[in-house]
Amino acid sequence: MQQLGILFTGFSIFYALVFILTHFLHEYYLDQKVARIFGIILILCLSILQIYHFSFLTHSIESVLSSFYLSVLLLVAPSFYFYARPVLKAQDDFKFVHLMHFLPLCLVFFVKPQLTFTLAFVIGSLYLLWLLKTIYALRTHKSQFKNELTLLTMVFVIAIGVSVIALTMPFSQKLFYSLYASAIGLALLIVALVVSYQPKLSENVSEVAKATYAVSTLSAIDCNAKLCLLKELMNDDRLYQQSNLDRQTIANELDLSTHQLSELINTNLGTGFSQYLRQQRINAAKKLLISQPKASVLSIGMEVGFSSQSNFYEAFKELVGTTPAKFRKT
Repeated sequence: MQQLGILFTGFSIFYALVFILTHFLHEYYLDQKVARIFGIILILCLSILQIYHFSFLTHSIESVLSSFYLSVLLLVAPSFYFYARPVLKAQDDFKFVHLMHFLPLCLVFFVKPQLTFTLAFVIGSLYLLWLLKTIYALRTHKSQFKNELTLLTMVFVIAIGVSVIALTMPFSQKLFYSLYASAIGLALLIVALVVSYQPKLSENVSEVAKATYAVSTLSAIDCNAKLCLLKELMNDDRLYQQSNLDRQTIANELDLSTHQLSELINTNLGTGFSQYLRQQRINAAKKLLISQPKASVLSIGMEVGFSSQSNFYEAFKELVGTTPAKFRKT
C-alpha cells in the first residue's frame, strides 16, 4: 500500500502543474474568475500535501503535521467551495464576508496539531454535505451530464471515505498516509478523465445552474417564435460563421437579454449556449467535409466559425467521436 501511495503522490505532483497550465489558464473560465483563482489554489494545495506525503512515506519526516502542512490542509475545503460555487451555483463573486470561510486557519495557532488535523476533516465533511445538496438540486438536468456526474460522484465517495478513515484511524501510521495520498491521486485521476472527456464541463454546468436557480425570465416571451428565429439565424443567416459570436450578439438579434437567451436554450434545447453553438458549427462542418472533398480541414473549420485548428479538432472529437479527416474518409 505504501508503494501505491508513493506512486500516486508522484502522479499528483506532476499532474497538478499540467492541469493548471492546460486547463485553468485556458479559455474555459473566461466568465468565472473566482472559480479559476480558487481552482488553481486548490490544485496547488493538493500538490503540496502530496509532497509532504511523499517525504513522509519515503523518509519518515516528522514535519508531516507542521503548521504549514496543517494550514494547507485547512485551506483545501474553502478553496474547493469557492471553486465549485461559481460552477454549481452560478455565483461568481467574492465578498468581504466570505473571508469567514478561512477562519479555521486560526486553529493552527491555538489548537494542538493532532486535534487541528482531525478538525480539518470534520470541517471538510461539512463542505461535502454542501456539495451533495448542491448536486442534488441539479438532478433535473442530470441527463445532460450523466457520465461526468458519475465520475464526480466517485470523487465525492472517495472524499467521504478519506474523512471516515481520518476520523477513525491513528494519523501517525504510514498506512493512513498511504491511503490518503492514494485517495488524492485517484481523485485527481478521475478529474483528469472528466476533463479530457468534457473540457468545458464547468462552463456547461454553470449555464445549467443559472437556469436552475434563477427565476424564469421567459414568462412573457413566445419561446416557440424565438426558437424559430434562432433556427433561421443559424440555418439561413449562418450566424455561427462569426468566430467572435457571443451571447450578446445573438440575444440582440432575438431581442432578448443574455440571461433569457441562456434560459431559452437550456430549458428548451437541453444544452448550454456554448455547447449549442459548437454543435451548430460542427453540423455545418460535417456537411462541408462531404460536399467539399478537396477543401482542407483547416479551411472548413475556419469557415464554420472556429478561431483555430485546435479548437475545431477538439470540438469535433468531442461531439462526433472522431477527427474531421477520419470522418471524411468514412
